[in-house]
Amino acid sequence: MKYTTVIFDLDGTLLDTLEDLMDAVNYALHAYGYPKRTLHEIRTFVGNGARVLIKRALPDGESNPDFEEILSAFRKYYTAHCEIKTHPYDGVLQLMQKLQDDGLKLAIVSNKPDSAVKELNQSYFSGCVQAAVGEREGIRRKPAPDMVQNALKELNSSQKETVYIGDSEVDIQTAASAGLDCISVTWGFRDTDFLRENGAAILADTPQQVYEIITDSV
Repeated sequence: MKYTTVIFDLDGTLLDTLEDLMDAVNYALHAYGYPKRTLHEIRTFVGNGARVLIKRALPDGESNPDFEEILSAFRKYYTAHCEIKTHPYDGVLQLMQKLQDDGLKLAIVSNKPDSAVKELNQSYFSGCVQAAVGEREGIRRKPAPDMVQNALKELNSSQKETVYIGDSEVDIQTAASAGLDCISVTWGFRDTDFLRENGAAILADTPQQVYEIITDSV
């Protein structure tokens, strides 16, 4: 196979986290007297990390005087409640097990808080994933390449032998900035037309298709 390493985005790629994210956003907004957001709105807000999520959800964004407190409330609530409604997409666990059985190294790189990434990895993928990198101080979040480079260093892998898998325009940009091939999945938070308009070159509709694309590479 061409690849020895697979780096996955988390939200919208491996796990359907949308309802837990919505609940955490709405908890923080409601606590400060602001209107709640719908699931559809949250779907369009996610992808760039917690700060950008709250910036998009809160009236007046970072200019709002309550911004920092609401962001803090969101982080605390989400860290404590990130596994209430979250679940793996159908076929994802089987995909990761097959890739591991084939000897590939697996990593997760996500813009969600590092503590939540590590907790979710431990809960769902600890037997398969060797590196899990989330948003934290001192490392630029996606689409900058820093988080991917951190994971590659942990795995002792090179760019040329690694493929990146995600569900959004941020993931397409991340793969490009890190110099990786990219597979865009269509079951996540962005639809097929949107992904194509944002530069998706390889699309997969199911985890099985992801496996076939990776293992058919020569």
